Amino acid sequence: MERWLVFLLFLLSPLARASEPERIVLGRLPCADGQSPRDHGVRQWAWEAMKRTSLQVDLEPVTADPAGPDLFRTPFLFWSCRGAVAPLGEEAVANLRRFLVMGGFLLADDPSAGDDPVFMDSLRQTLRRVLPGREVEPVPPGHVLFRSFFLARGTFGRRAGSELGGIVLSGRLAVVVSGQDLLGAVARDHFGNFEHICEPEGEDQRERSFRLLINVLEYALCLDYKDDRVHLPFILRRRKVMP
Repeated sequence: MERWLVFLLFLLSPLARASEPERIVLGRLPCADGQSPRDHGVRQWAWEAMKRTSLQVDLEPVTADPAGPDLFRTPFLFWSCRGAVAPLGEEAVANLRRFLVMGGFLLADDPSAGDDPVFMDSLRQTLRRVLPGREVEPVPPGHVLFRSFFLARGTFGRRAGSELGGIVLSGRLAVVVSGQDLLGAVARDHFGNFEHICEPEGEDQRERSFRLLINVLEYALCLDYKDDRVHLPFILRRRKVMP
């Protein structure tokens, strides 16, 4: 019921009507320096999601004001900053809490891939204010997130890693945290060239990053439908042939 409330707010909003009614808008949460270092990665992610699935996604992310009603014009938010996340006032904290509790989803992705702790430290401090009593915990490797569309296994991100963190609300992952720079792994420049090398496994690692990002989007919209027993024979067959 909570998730349907978020979708209803999204479909009735001016932002949804300004694009296509069924098109998903990805909302960018602000950074302390006002920059958006991974917009190229978000655009490529949206493009690949449309190319590989039936999802319709706006290629251009929009800035979502945590303190304003714009926050509820999309079911999906992301946070990726070269430094600290933007500081949130009490109204913004309450608004973001309401968004997540009502069924919204947040992906946080560290563009430094572990080189600079500022983003992760500020993110965790902010999440403790937004969701008091909740901490980012490892997402189990058997979680349905890793098979919501592709069977996502192995390492991923600009710098290889295999773990995701998350916060569970009412039995669902409401927040997913990546320390591997997923968006940097898939970012292309205006000439169509990938902006970063994926280390150490190169293009295979980049492809796994694409698959995982699409899984995240599918999970945010569809939750755990792939846990239904009807999908089990198909998943088992795929596991025998997928690397």
